[in-house]
Parts: sequence; structure tokens; C-alpha cells
Amino acid sequence: MNARASSVAIPGAAALAQVGRLSTLAWEVLLAIPRRPFQWREWIQQCWFFASVTILPTALVAIPFGAVIALQLGSLTQQIGAQSFTGAASALAIVQQASPLITALLVAGAGGSAVCADIGARKIREEIDAMEVLGVNPIQRLIVPRVLAAIVVSVLLNGLVSVVGVLGGYFFNVVLQGGTPGAYLASFNALAQLPDLWISEIKAVIYGFVAGVVAAFRGLNPAGGPKGVGDAVNQAVVITFLLLFLINVVLTAIYLKIVPPKAL
Repeated sequence: MNARASSVAIPGAAALAQVGRLSTLAWEVLLAIPRRPFQWREWIQQCWFFASVTILPTALVAIPFGAVIALQLGSLTQQIGAQSFTGAASALAIVQQASPLITALLVAGAGGSAVCADIGARKIREEIDAMEVLGVNPIQRLIVPRVLAAIVVSVLLNGLVSVVGVLGGYFFNVVLQGGTPGAYLASFNALAQLPDLWISEIKAVIYGFVAGVVAAFRGLNPAGGPKGVGDAVNQAVVITFLLLFLINVVLTAIYLKIVPPKAL
């Protein structure tokens, strides 16, 4: 009976242990960021890598995403007789919600998977263990530049997605649905406020950090062998997606409680 009870308790204990190890790694990354020497060359290379694999897909995803939001909201506002607020609704939805999520999903899916594969390959080749034997901190040497690169690129791409998404929504609303440019821009100016942009950038920073840490964590803990690295990459992407949507709900709820809506 004790053996049966222990077998039932193992999965929950293992999950809690993984959460604890992931949280520990995130804390160690935060502590290692201000330490010197900082790996500037590695950071620049990782920034360029993240940007090179995410800029084009992000822009291509932002255009139809903004179009879908604009078309759907335009149709809804026409039904309720509030077509003049289409610009504000679509732009706020893109800036507050769509832009950070699109950016984070592509950073995690394209850049994070590559980071996880790279760290995992180093782990199974015992390069990480060799660095520790030589007295080199692998977190400061390898993980911190990659996490910071994910954060920087996420913030920059978030601005790109916001601009492209709003322009795409403007085009589809004005051209395809017969909306007026003045009403689109006036409603956006009437309801949008600066904190909407700040929460979008804050989300991008947190999402980039989470994507980088999760990718590094799974790369440092592969099951063993090349197949284990491949499984770790898949797990890193799935775990990151789940965490991002959960964090988005929490941040949005906090923002709506703290920042009052702009009065007309």
C-alpha cells in the first residue's frame, strides 16, 4: 500500500521539482545579469540570430492578424451602430494583446527552440560540465546573453508588430469595409492612452525573459542523447506557450484594475 501511494505521489512531486528548478534558474539568471565580465560579443550574436529568424515571420503574421481583428470588429460595430469606434477597438486589441503574444510566440518558437537545441547539444557533449570544471559559470557565459537577446528582440519586434498590425487594420477597415480614415484615427486618439503602450512593452519584456529561461532550462536538462534534445525542444516550446498565455491573463487583469479607462 505504501508503494502504491508513493507511486501516485511521484508525478506531482516531479512536477513541483521541475517548477522549483525552473524558478531557481530564472533567479540565477537575474543575479548573473549585473555580474562582470559581460559577454557582449555573444549577446550581439544572439540578438542578430533572434532578429534574423523572427523579423520576417513576425511581420507576415502581423498583417493578417491585424486584418482579421479589424474585419471582425468592423463587422461587429456595424451591427451595433458603433462603426466610429472600430479604429480604437482594433488598435487597442493589437497593441495590448496581439503584438506581445505574436512576438513572444515567434521568439519562443523560432529563437527559443534553437537556443534549447544549442544548449542541449552542449549538455550531451558534456561541454557544460567541462565549463563548470574549469570554473566558468555556464549561466553567465551562455544563458544570460541568450535571455537578454530574447528580451531585446521581443521589445523591438513588439513595436514592429504594433505598427504593422495597426496599419493593416487601418487598410482593411478603410478599403474593404468602407470606413472613413478620420473616424478610424479619431476614435483611436480618443480612447488610446500611453499606458496601453507601456503594458505592451512590459509584456514583451516578461515574455522574452520567460521564453529564454524556459528554452535554457530544457536545454540544460535533456533526457539524454539526440532524441532527448529533440524532445526537450518540443517541451520548451509547449511549456513557453502555456506560460505566456497564463501570464497574459494575469498581467491584463492587473492592468485593467490599476489603469482606469480613458474617458470620452
